[in-house]
Amino acid sequence: MTNMFGKPARAIAMACACAALSGCVSLGAEPPESLLTLSASSSASAGTSASARTNNLAGAVAVLPIEVPAKLDVTRIPVAVSSTEIAYLKDAFWVDKPARLFRRMLGETLRASGQRLVMDTDDAPLLAAQTLRGTLLDMGYDAQSSSVIVRYDAVKTAEDGTVSSRRFEARESGVLAEPGSVGPALNRAANTVAAEVANWVTGA
Repeated sequence: MTNMFGKPARAIAMACACAALSGCVSLGAEPPESLLTLSASSSASAGTSASARTNNLAGAVAVLPIEVPAKLDVTRIPVAVSSTEIAYLKDAFWVDKPARLFRRMLGETLRASGQRLVMDTDDAPLLAAQTLRGTLLDMGYDAQSSSVIVRYDAVKTAEDGTVSSRRFEARESGVLAEPGSVGPALNRAANTVAAEVANWVTGA
C-alpha cells in the first residue's frame, strides 16, 4: 500500500537536507556591488593611425608587462596602516589586477601623445625600437596621511640602445577611506604618473 504522504514527506526531507548543507558549504563569495577600474584621461581619437617598419619597428614603442610587489598582485587596494602593517580597503575591488590596468593606461596615454606605434598587449613583439618597462611600487591608500599614492619605477630603452630609469610619483591627500573616494583619487593620480611617463618617453 502506497503512503499518500510519501512524496510530500520526501520533498520536505530533501529541503531540510539542502538547508543544512547550505549552512556549511559555500558555493561562492557574494559579488561586490561595483568594481573599480582605471581610465586614461587622454586617449587617441577615432581614426588615429600609426605605422612602423616591420624589419625593426623603428619609431615604435612596446609597453612591456609591469612588475609589482606581492601587495599589488591582487584585485584589492592596499592600505598602509603603518610602516610595517598593510591591510586592504573594505569593499574595494579592481576589475583587473593593478599592473594590467596601469599598463593599458600607459599605452593609451602614449598613443594620445603622438603618431608613434604603441604596442601594449601580451603578444607585443620585443623588436620595437623603443621599450618601456618598470615596477609599479605603490597604488594604494596611506591611512596615516589620508592620501592615495601611485609610485612607478620606469625603465626605457631608446632606439640607440641607451637604457635609463626614473621614478614617478603622484599623491592626493584629504581622501576618505572608502571606495567611492579612493577609487577616483587613484585614477587621477595614475593619470598624472602616466602623463609624466609619456612625456619622458617621447621627449616632450
